[in-house]
Amino acid sequence: MTTQANSPTGLLGSLRALMPPRALEPHEAAGIAERQALKLLGLLDQHQPAVNVAAIAELPRIEVRVEPKLPISGFSQWSRGRWLIGINEDDAPVRRRFTLAHEFKHVLDHPFIDRAYVDRRGRPSEARAEAICDYFAACLLMPRPWVKQAWVGGIQEQRALAQLFGVSEAAMALRLRQLGITTERRRWTALDRREDRGVGRYFRRGVLTAPSSAVMVGGPVLAGSRS
Repeated sequence: MTTQANSPTGLLGSLRALMPPRALEPHEAAGIAERQALKLLGLLDQHQPAVNVAAIAELPRIEVRVEPKLPISGFSQWSRGRWLIGINEDDAPVRRRFTLAHEFKHVLDHPFIDRAYVDRRGRPSEARAEAICDYFAACLLMPRPWVKQAWVGGIQEQRALAQLFGVSEAAMALRLRQLGITTERRRWTALDRREDRGVGRYFRRGVLTAPSSAVMVGGPVLAGSRS
């Protein structure tokens, strides 16, 4: 990594340059996070899954430590002239990858944190900041064009996609919904149209019997977020 963009100020500066010095609407913040993720992949010369997220640890003035028994999944802080990113060793490998990407977005956002993500009263919103870091991590580990290419190429099973991209199945499920490739499964399945006729019989006096076609299913669990 010898390009000017990867100098101590170059890479971070080029990614931060995509951020305007003002409060961002949610759709603006998401768009900027995705552009930053794609630009970072280009600077790291990565063009196919799974992303080598460990390359972040090789960037100038970035130190990554993987420590056991941390009370949280990760943290980032400026210390002694470099950014220190701590990752919980006890987390699953896919979670550690997501956390590293999430914390790197915190590093990028540091100069803007007091004004970029604000609530309705104009006050800094930690919840919005955390959510956009999660979105950045998803964009970095599961880039839109790569996921769509894999899907069109025939890899459409959630588990296979998760393995290909090195993420959890839950994180992949969420990303597929974000990209509009799949839709969120409803908690209750709809009754077959043929069974809808004469619904009054389900409310007659006596013992009610639920049709065997009515099945309760649970939607995908949201995971891969920062603790």
